[in-house]
Amino acid sequence: MSYKAQDSGQHATHKFLITGPRCGGCVAKVEKAVTSLNEVSEASFNLSQATLTVTGKVDDEAIIAAIAALDYSAQRIQSVTQAEEERESIVQQQYAAHRRHALIGLGLGLPLMIYGLLFGMAVDSTQAQLGWSVVSLLTAMVLYRAGGHFFRNALQQLRSGSTSMDTLIALGTSSAWLYSSLIVLSPESFPVAARHVYFEAAAMIIGLINLGQALELRARGQTSAALKKLIGIQPKTACVIEADKSYDRPIDQLAINDEIRARSGEQIAVDGIVIAGHGHIDQAMLTGEAIPVACQQGDTVNAGTVLLDGTLLYRASRVGRDTALARIINMVQRAQGSKLPIGRLADRVASIFVPCILFVALLSAAAWWFWGPEPRLMYMVISAVTVLIIACPCALGLATPMSIMSGVGVAAEHGILVRQGEALQQAAKIDTVILDKTGTITCGRPTISDVVTLDYDRDTLLLIAASLEQGSSHPIAKAIISSHKNKMLEFDDFHSIAGMGISARTAYGFCLLGNQQLLKSHQVETSPLAEASERLQEQGNSIVLLAIDGKLAGLIALKDEVKMESKAAIASLQQRGIEVIMASGDNNTTCCRVAAEVGISQFHGSLSPREKLALVEQLQQQQRVVAMVGDGINDAPALAQADVGYAIGEGSDIAIESGDITLLNHSLKSIENSIIVSQATLSNIKQNLFGAFIYNSIGIPIAAGILYPSLGLLLNPVIAGAAMSLSSLTVVLNANRLRRLKITP
Repeated sequence: MSYKAQDSGQHATHKFLITGPRCGGCVAKVEKAVTSLNEVSEASFNLSQATLTVTGKVDDEAIIAAIAALDYSAQRIQSVTQAEEERESIVQQQYAAHRRHALIGLGLGLPLMIYGLLFGMAVDSTQAQLGWSVVSLLTAMVLYRAGGHFFRNALQQLRSGSTSMDTLIALGTSSAWLYSSLIVLSPESFPVAARHVYFEAAAMIIGLINLGQALELRARGQTSAALKKLIGIQPKTACVIEADKSYDRPIDQLAINDEIRARSGEQIAVDGIVIAGHGHIDQAMLTGEAIPVACQQGDTVNAGTVLLDGTLLYRASRVGRDTALARIINMVQRAQGSKLPIGRLADRVASIFVPCILFVALLSAAAWWFWGPEPRLMYMVISAVTVLIIACPCALGLATPMSIMSGVGVAAEHGILVRQGEALQQAAKIDTVILDKTGTITCGRPTISDVVTLDYDRDTLLLIAASLEQGSSHPIAKAIISSHKNKMLEFDDFHSIAGMGISARTAYGFCLLGNQQLLKSHQVETSPLAEASERLQEQGNSIVLLAIDGKLAGLIALKDEVKMESKAAIASLQQRGIEVIMASGDNNTTCCRVAAEVGISQFHGSLSPREKLALVEQLQQQQRVVAMVGDGINDAPALAQADVGYAIGEGSDIAIESGDITLLNHSLKSIENSIIVSQATLSNIKQNLFGAFIYNSIGIPIAAGILYPSLGLLLNPVIAGAAMSLSSLTVVLNANRLRRLKITP
């Protein structure tokens, strides 16, 4: 549950590493404290990552002060790498402390428990009274040394008018110690049957909870393994070439246009363009694609990939947080920190959990006092302490975020980059997939197959077309540009008409370059080339028309081969009961050929961006859960409207930003894989939530003594402490099962 303030406006997003919160009830408390600040529009705290994301025009110091008022600490995250290093350091310190405290608690509690089983825990003589007095002091030392953090946190939260899991632990263990100490000090004040001490319960509970938290911290570290792996592939230094001399320089000191050398076996330091050399690049860590890619002059390289052979000299084009790897790391962390609708109920329950448990403990104690058998006082204390100890808001708070972290991490390892956590939940329900054609079903690397001219020669036609296409990232534009290597024409009055083409004024006159719709909208007669255009389209070509000063000048035919895996991937989606539709801006004839080749029965050609958007909306009105897959600017509106938008990794930045999920390895098989991950993650979340709710729903009544009248069963506080620790640990271990999910590349 993220809190939203009333005021919005222009806002920046800030991230903070929070130290202190440990249970689900802390989530709402942190978010509420931060959103109470002026000009904060939204705050979302992720317990499993210990990160707070704040949107708004607010000073960092004000946020840090608000967190400090809750007796927690906060520090601004400058980079994902720094945050992971800080979190790792904190986790290691906490793990060591919890392990040490567990040894102290169990070191006293276990021998006491064994003694109790053999000889009993009654105070029935002066000698026993003296012996238990020593044990009382030792237990107090254990509570102070190994459980002091529970008591300090509980006291600090009491001052701020709030409660947490620490409140329950502090009340439960202190009640057991205080009751036992009073019996030792004045046994004659209690009935003979009630002169039973629970020092072993207090010590064991402290030891077991610390042990559970130590194991939980270790297991939690495994859920962020994918993020750590991505961070780990960043090289620390790069070989920079200046004035024919090489220097090793830290990557955070690299600048755009620096010339960098990479040798065989080395990682690429930053994104760049190859200016000399050749070799093969292993992109598996970045995209999940196992086949190495040949690389030569003019090709782009990305940070974190590995040069398998050869030597490259490349010029830095993106450095620091702007590299593809840095953006992927940031997007993975953002997705892992996001919250799913299914988890909001758990957050709401966790926020009121502790006050409800305190009420149940008091109610249980009162019931035993008024209606319980003798010794009523002893039963009253046992039931209240057990209720306080067995209740576990942590399992509720961790149920959703731990599964999201694991699911997003597994997806990232297979080249599926989830930008929005909610997309994980939606992807499990997809029943309709709309595919763009160029670059999605096809390879996206069309080549010119034919040029038909009227009043101009071939070279002039290609010169004009290539000059107009400069700056476009569309595959067809790249193919036209690559066909003409000479100096380009200058132009002005440039306009891009989405889904249709472009217009500009050159030395040859006012030019239109695009599809038939563009020329018709400017009253240009296209019939002179109608027959040639139809013939080429029937052969599977895409047609680009050029008109100059209102007169048709010629056409360029381009052919784009279907990806090898497209047909199998589409068939696999259809076998899952998912309807696959093709929607393209290309002509109907070409779309028909491609659709028939890959086994798609429903297709739509010559669509503008608005018409693609309308198609998505029409299907959604039919109660369909629609996924849109595309790579171009013209796909962006439909990607944003779809229930789940899939952007192809090599597509335009606008398309990638509009999508919920980015497919880094460009394979349609990744759509099915994302659905598999989504369904597994959603199932895992439901298992965690079900387990947490059932545990508390069954455990708390049993702890209160509901089985005593019929079975004579009253739960031991020590067993309650072990069960509480195991409930949180079980949630974390269950989430880690997602890391073993089998996915076909």
